[in-house]
Order: sequence, then structure tokens, then C-alpha cells
Amino acid sequence: MKLTQQLGVALALCAAVALVPGPTLAQTAPAPSSRADIRALAIQASHARVAPSGPYDERGWLERFYAPRKYAPAWNASTAAAALWVLRQATVQGLDPADYDADALQRQLRAGAAGTARFDVALTSAMLHYLADLRVGRVRSEYHTKLPDARLKQYDPVERLRTGLAAGKLRAAVQAAEPPLRHYGQAKAALAHYRELAGQPYPALPAPSAKVVPGGAYPAAKELFERLVLLGDLPADAAAPADGVYDERMEEGLRHFQARHGIDDDGVLGRGTVDALNVPPARRVKQLELTLERLRWLPDVGPGPLIMVDLPAYRLWALENSGDEAPLEMRVVVGSAVKTETPLFVGQMRYLEFNPYWNVPRSILEKEILPKIARKPGYLAQNEMETVPPNASTADLKAGRARVRQRPGAKNALGAIKFAMPNPMDIYLHSTPARGAFERTRRDLSHGCIRVEHPAALAQFVLGRQRQWNADAIQDALQPGPTRHVDLARAIPVVIFYATAIVDSDGSPRFVADIYGRDASLQQELAARRGRLAAAADKPQAARLPLAVAAR
Repeated sequence: MKLTQQLGVALALCAAVALVPGPTLAQTAPAPSSRADIRALAIQASHARVAPSGPYDERGWLERFYAPRKYAPAWNASTAAAALWVLRQATVQGLDPADYDADALQRQLRAGAAGTARFDVALTSAMLHYLADLRVGRVRSEYHTKLPDARLKQYDPVERLRTGLAAGKLRAAVQAAEPPLRHYGQAKAALAHYRELAGQPYPALPAPSAKVVPGGAYPAAKELFERLVLLGDLPADAAAPADGVYDERMEEGLRHFQARHGIDDDGVLGRGTVDALNVPPARRVKQLELTLERLRWLPDVGPGPLIMVDLPAYRLWALENSGDEAPLEMRVVVGSAVKTETPLFVGQMRYLEFNPYWNVPRSILEKEILPKIARKPGYLAQNEMETVPPNASTADLKAGRARVRQRPGAKNALGAIKFAMPNPMDIYLHSTPARGAFERTRRDLSHGCIRVEHPAALAQFVLGRQRQWNADAIQDALQPGPTRHVDLARAIPVVIFYATAIVDSDGSPRFVADIYGRDASLQQELAARRGRLAAAADKPQAARLPLAVAAR
């Protein structure tokens, strides 16, 4: 299913929220006998002695929500039904309705609990948590290590829920909470598609006894064809193959499948490809849910040029964050999973260097360069390297009184251009003379910096607002010559993130290996959080109370 079809599924679900009836002033009329109980519960939540373990501290939210309305109940049967519909649709966002006690609250509503203090406060708490989870994620990320998450000042769930409820616009409050990133909408649409596939399990394809090339025999050719059509790698109107024959038409679909699953796209049907074809859609659903969680972590960067790098997908996108134009997309090489993982962070690209020097990091000097100098005294000269200051001794290098750099030229590790985004880790984007690395399916090969496949195209994107830098000027600057420093007219955010499921610019979902093992660790964090919520809800007298109160 292409992105346009996937978006249709997601947008249909979003549109359904708009049909939920909104409250009127008469519908939210106060129930005087409940005010004292609501106030007591709200105050209890504010003073609960529970240290926040996630990205936000909600202990004052209920007081801020109810105090302006003098602790009058917020929900009646109609508005409560609307809110519960929203919570039960949390799966659309890759969230779990159980985290918000949606089913239990639904049962209480059917039993006539609307208007009671405990139900009112519990539903308010559930909605506040849902909006906050949707805005900033459920667990603390590497992008936001301090509380409270600054984004909840720009998007205050208390104010959003209060105004959305008063105006009958719960849908607007939910939509405003979603990350305004193209990739988020695409991943949400892909999730809807793979949930649909997960509801129709398919049998495993048999592994061939030997690799099969086009024209070769494969007894399950018909089933393979159907699988490729189902997954969107062949068009629905493609001609079915002859019985038991893996033909050239199927090869085209298999290459497409291999490319978007991080497999060498040679069109050969082997055991590895069949294993990928047999991965249950439910596992892809989990990957997409983790992607949506990670995209919720990303800081707000606002409109304008944006560069995003997905480490396990070995992909870079350069796009206008507020526009609809197709992004520039290219392959990248990232830090080695064994020694030098590329960190997750958001940088600001501030300048370029054409024909840059490579200043060898201290870690590489000690671990790699000095041993090579010891084995081969002429190593620096042979690799166009020099010491700073000139002619420094090995003792000076070891003691840190001198450093090594590589001169611009054909051997320079950074190639012809460096895209600088100053940061304490000294991570940046750059070109490379080692072009063959981009043809490999696994590309975690660097010391941590990111090598880009099409440096000239990226430079044109980055310098696009500076008229003197057209394509010809960039090509001239890329030719061998002196180092040239070019400041950007405006810094460009560079988001380095991690997702093993993402959607390509052509609308095809891409699933890749978890090279840094981050999927497993995130699943553990989310499972631990779910366990804490379940334990809190199981305490005596705690069911359906706000989470901070229930956990007290």
C-alpha cells in the first residue's frame, strides 16, 4: 500500500473524531454535591509523593484544571463518551488504551458513573496523560533529560483540554498534540496498514533448497506472488506467474521488497529474503509503534529547512518542514555498532567547509594513528597528514602537546566538503572518497560522523537561500583547491534519530535491523512503565483514580 492509500486510512480515523459531539455550557453544569470530593482528589494528586519517572510531572495538573471552574464536574454522559472514544482510538497513534484505563472507564460510564467525582477526576486525568504522551512520549528520551519537558510549556495539556472541552473541540486538542513532522504522519498511516495485515495472518513461505534466480523453479511461486502483492511490492493488477516458476516480473517486486528491508536487492530468492517475507505483520506493527514513540521525543524545530538522519535505516532526508515538496533523500554511513555508535541529538548546521582539513580526534590518534606511526615511521607523509605544530615528535603527540591533521586532497577522509554543526561530540556530516561503502546493505562503518552519498545535492539544499551558490558554483568549490569556509545565512536543524521502521519519500515502508539494540531497550522501558501503571491501579481503593494518587 502506497503512502496516499495509507494516509487515507489514518485521515479517515482522524475525521471520525470530528463527528464526536462537543459539550455546551448546559451540559457541563456543576453538580454542587461533587465539588468538595473533586477538590479533595485534585489536591491529593498534587501532593502525592511520587517521583516522576517519565518526561513530565503531572502532580499539579488536576488542580490547575479544576480550580478555574471551582471544582465543578467537567464531564457529562455525552462528553465523557466522546473522550472515551478518543482514548480507545489511541492505537492509531501507536499508544495503548489500557494505559488510560479506557475499557474500565467505559464500563463505569455504562453503569451510570457520569457525574460522580471519582469518575470525573479519573477521566480528566486519563485525557491529560493521553495528550501529554502524544505530545512528548511516554518515557524520557535522550533529547530531553530534565523535567519538565519544555515542550509542555508550548503545548500545555491542561489548557488544551480545558479549552477543547469548553469549545467542543477535543479533536483539535488531539491534533495539536501530534508531532508536526512529515515522518510522523507517514508512520501513522503505515501503522494502520500493518495493523490491517496483522488481522489476516498468512502462512510461512518455504525456504528454497538453493538460491533461485529469475526463470528458476520455486514450488510456492504463486504464494510468493500473492505475498508481494499484499505487501505492496507488486501492483495488484500484476500478471500471475506460471505455476512453480519465479519469473522476471516477480524479480522486480522482490528487489523492491529487499531494498526496503535492508537486504541486498539482487532479486535472488534465498533463505534470508524468505525469512524477511515470513516476518509476521504484528512484529512490523511493534516496530512502527516504537518509531511513533521516538518521533514524539523530537524537539520542535519549527518551519523551514530541516535535515533528518535515521541511523539504522542509513538514510538522510533534507526537506522544508512546513512544505509539501518531496524531500531530498540519500544513503549515509553511520557510526559502527561495535565501537563508535553515532549519538542521538539535534544540532544546528552553521557552516560548510569546501576542501576541509581533517583534524584527527584524540581517540583515533591514540588508538589508530600512533600504533601505525610506530610500525611505519613514514605513515603520516604517505597519507597526506601533518602535525600541528609542524614536525612534532611522537612524544609530543602522546603527551597532547601536538595534534595530527590530514591535508585537503584525494586521500582526505572527509572528501571535498564538511557540513559543520558544532557540538561537544564533534559529530558532523561530510563527503567521502570511499564511495563503495554506499553500495553495502549494512553501513555502520564510521567513527561516529555521518558520510553522505550526494554531497553536492545536500550542499545545494543547504545553500539554497544564498543566491550566489547555484549548482555551478558548488561544483567549482568542490574541485581541489584551498579550504573555503562558508557560513550559512540561517542555521539549519539537523535531527539525528533512531527508527527501525520508517517511510521512504516514495511512500514505501522501510524496515531495518536494530543495529544498536535500541528497540529491545525501549520495549523494556515501556513494559516497565506499563507494569507500574498496572500495579498502581491494582492497589485497594485506587482503581480509576489519577495516576499520581493511585500510586501513592
